[in-house]
Amino acid sequence: MLPHYVSAIIWSSDPKKLDIHRDKKRIITNVLNLGPERATKWLFKTYSKKEIVEMIENPLPGEWNKKSMNFWSLIFDVHPKKTKRNVL
Repeated sequence: MLPHYVSAIIWSSDPKKLDIHRDKKRIITNVLNLGPERATKWLFKTYSKKEIVEMIENPLPGEWNKKSMNFWSLIFDVHPKKTKRNVL
């Protein structure tokens, strides 16, 4: 079960049906894009650095805010793979 402050930023899905393993791409993407500090702290406790970096390197097409992607790319020193839909 996701904390309310995390599920609140994942409005595209029913929070009761989200699974932290199955839906990790959606959860990580939304928290890094939209999450307040509290949600970000939860994210870093819930997922490994490797899992988070993987989502930044291989972003969901069309889902990332340009400023968020640039910020997290700098923080983790990674370069996202560019596709036609996520050109930064």
